[in-house]
Amino acid sequence: MPNTAVDIPISGGCANCPIRHKAVCARCEPDELARLEDIKYYRTVAAGQNIVWAGDRMDFVASVVAGVASLTQTMEDGRRQMVGLLLPSDFIGRPGRELARFDVTAVSETVICCFRRKPFEKLLVDMPHVQERLLEMALDELDAARDWMLLLGRKTAREKIASLLSIIAKRATLETKPLPGAPIEFDLPLTREAMSDYLGLTLETVSRQISALKRDGLIKLEGNRHVIVPDMKRLQAETGDDEFM
Repeated sequence: MPNTAVDIPISGGCANCPIRHKAVCARCEPDELARLEDIKYYRTVAAGQNIVWAGDRMDFVASVVAGVASLTQTMEDGRRQMVGLLLPSDFIGRPGRELARFDVTAVSETVICCFRRKPFEKLLVDMPHVQERLLEMALDELDAARDWMLLLGRKTAREKIASLLSIIAKRATLETKPLPGAPIEFDLPLTREAMSDYLGLTLETVSRQISALKRDGLIKLEGNRHVIVPDMKRLQAETGDDEFM
């Protein structure tokens, strides 16, 4: 299957960027944004296409602007495990590392804001705001990885589905900013097949648990993908975590 990644222009640049206040450039001053503009380009990748293959030499780092991508590790015997999801504002690549560690695949049509890696690494020396934000994002990613270990290793199927829906719902609130206690709505970025792969469950188990959450009034479904969470605290209570929103 051919790679359908296409470099595209986006009018307005950083000023109109939907992740402007969440991405690696969130704290940049206007002069710093101008320097980043000189080394960046946008790319759109069709659903199912790879953004990066593990072992590839990366000539860019990037922020996810729209869509969802997966991080996947392939084992020696060919088995594959999805080890993470990249949502809007998440960062792809690592300054100082030339080779990709994981396969990065567009789960839905994905737009990424790419920075040429070598110039980006040089600019980091002069841009403490970007360095600070990268460190903050790396620590958040470490917390997410620890949560992921718990999710895969100890949680029940119901807790896994509730946890994934909670994670996506939390990210949705960063954009919609609902009033406290108000229902949260979002479009599920993953098919049920992808959810089963991501959570280490069978497709039948995923469908059964989603139906159970719907039956118990924890979620509502409109169509195949649109999810409404009437009470976020109730959904969080089903995750098995000690700390709720």
